[in-house]
Amino acid sequence: MDKDKYSPLKLENQLCFPLYAASREVIRLYRPFLDNLELTYTQYIAMMVFWENKTMNVKELGQKLYLDSGTLTPVLKSLESKGYVTRERSKEDERVLVVTLTEKGEALKEQALSIPAGVGGCIRLDSNEAATLYKLLYKLLQNIDGSEEE
Repeated sequence: MDKDKYSPLKLENQLCFPLYAASREVIRLYRPFLDNLELTYTQYIAMMVFWENKTMNVKELGQKLYLDSGTLTPVLKSLESKGYVTRERSKEDERVLVVTLTEKGEALKEQALSIPAGVGGCIRLDSNEAATLYKLLYKLLQNIDGSEEE
């Protein structure tokens, strides 16, 4: 039997594994910072979008975060219960759920300001390596065939 036949099945030969493991580890680094704000990582990235855009519908938010509405619904309900966002149906189209940042949600932005530097200090990449990784990850995201989505 040819041993090389199974080479594609070795964990060390998978692009997906180091991406998965690195993602989990980086998100783990965020936990102590986000615990102070009582946010999950997914709530945090949603808040970053709202800090930048103030109002957005759920479909647009899902596209920005690469998340489906089934994942976003509990996140947005939780953010609403904390008073950071409001959710309401669009007056133009009741099928569209519009989410808007509240003043309390905007105020949270100030508390979150130190998070990127705090997490960045835990990741041992120089600025050139970080920039290269960033570009490659976004290139990967943009080139993934989305035919499997909704």
